Amino acid sequence: MPPTDTTPCLVLLSYDVTKGHRSAASRVAHLIFGRADVQADETLPFIRRAGVVWIGQSVFIAPEPDALELAEKLRGMGANVTMAPIAVDPSRFEEFRRRTLGRRAT
Repeated sequence: MPPTDTTPCLVLLSYDVTKGHRSAASRVAHLIFGRADVQADETLPFIRRAGVVWIGQSVFIAPEPDALELAEKLRGMGANVTMAPIAVDPSRFEEFRRRTLGRRAT
């Protein structure tokens, strides 16, 4: 899906919390997936943002502004972050989105 003037570029983002920063792992999980004891209207988990798709463990596709924000926060928590701009056919992108929505329901 090539970006248009109104569509931000998509970014593949992968992160890793090293053994030396394991104390950050729960903070990272709370940032991305949220917390059960925090109301959704207080803090929107990263995974629930428009255009963000969870591909698998520690891997996401996100609009560039969201990916840059997440990368900055993750690095601030001690995580290693790798990003690359990508182009995805819209129908293939929707397959990942449906799979992600199915995982959220369980």
